[in-house]
Amino acid sequence: MQTASPALRDYAYVRAKLLAREEIALLDVREEAPHAEGHPLFAANFPLVRLELDAWAKLPRRDAPIITFDNGEGLAEQAAERLLALGYTDVAVFAGGLAAWKAAGGEVFIDVNAPSKAFGELMEAACRTPSFSAQEVKAMIDAGTDMVVVDVRRFDEYQTMSIPTGVSVPGAEVVLRAPDLAPKPSTRIIVNCAGRTRSLIGAQSLINAGLPNPVAALRNGAIGWLLAQQQLEHGQSRSFGVTSAQSAKLAAQRARAVADRAGVGRAGKEDLSVWAAQQTRTTYFFDVRSFAEYERGHLPGFLPVPGGQLVQETEMYAPVRGARIVLADDDGARANMTASWLAQMAWETYVVDGLTATDFSAAGYPPEYVRARQTVTPIRRYKRPYEGVDASPETMQAYLDWEFGLIGQLHRDGTHHFRPMPAP
Repeated sequence: MQTASPALRDYAYVRAKLLAREEIALLDVREEAPHAEGHPLFAANFPLVRLELDAWAKLPRRDAPIITFDNGEGLAEQAAERLLALGYTDVAVFAGGLAAWKAAGGEVFIDVNAPSKAFGELMEAACRTPSFSAQEVKAMIDAGTDMVVVDVRRFDEYQTMSIPTGVSVPGAEVVLRAPDLAPKPSTRIIVNCAGRTRSLIGAQSLINAGLPNPVAALRNGAIGWLLAQQQLEHGQSRSFGVTSAQSAKLAAQRARAVADRAGVGRAGKEDLSVWAAQQTRTTYFFDVRSFAEYERGHLPGFLPVPGGQLVQETEMYAPVRGARIVLADDDGARANMTASWLAQMAWETYVVDGLTATDFSAAGYPPEYVRARQTVTPIRRYKRPYEGVDASPETMQAYLDWEFGLIGQLHRDGTHHFRPMPAP
């Protein structure tokens, strides 16, 4: 018996779903490099070669609306058929692919993680996040200014290249760890990443949390440092140390206040099983601590995504736009700070309250995560302009120019619902 062909969907259908903030998974099933050359804002890269590995963890609800997307190569049809074979029931193909999206007037975004990067630009404009140029920061370092440079990228990225004197404090750790790195209120804190987004989010996190220190981002990050013809360090291992109990308690209080102001919801342990079994709603459960902490013990049913990366790469972990996101940690600071940003990016976000050490009883990694971590060599991987140390000045400047233009693209697209919270 021949199975029916997947249904077709168009631009008007996708746009209506996004405007209504209803669940939709628009999956760009091309490889990463062609995805980065042009895609809709909320099209999550979901390469066909990894479809079966990723589906179980990233598409937890079998009847969520899924639309596969390509550039007319026939990959979308293959992906839809494979998803139907896996038991997903509401699967359709975007008719005409990228060309049809453009023809209908749809805005096209390049690069990867466009939603988070666009939000970062919008947030900086709304909050007027302070920043210093590479030349200004270099002069402060040379003058022996009382300051600490905090690198909020992943540790492996930090080791590849870092600002001189910089200390690795990945993403959502910054509000928890910075007070012990800069215990004097007069110590200046400079936050950097490779480019712009994570340094802006990290700096504004500290400002939103009410740290007394003067805080600023390194304008344009490591890219700006290289464009200023200044030397980076390589292979460094400086990282935050043990956080004092007093600092952890204060960080939890600060983070909760920020999350409450952003409209983050509160979940009890009794909510988790109800939401996990809910048939009409997609819920993602994420543990935002480090991978090492997660492996030692976590809440059953939660998957590991350190908070900074979840904010930076949200669509990679939660491709169902409009889904519910539930976060957990064991300190109260990291989940609340991560949740505050996701809420501003228009996600329905909750933090689990009332947890004790005994709740983090599941050790190791769950099967769906292990499956998704299986290595599949991408056919066409996108080389980030800020990746490594060999990008040309022209390439790096073009990348920055693209980021500066993202606010205009957001306005033209009009489906984001982002609402950056005013600075305190």
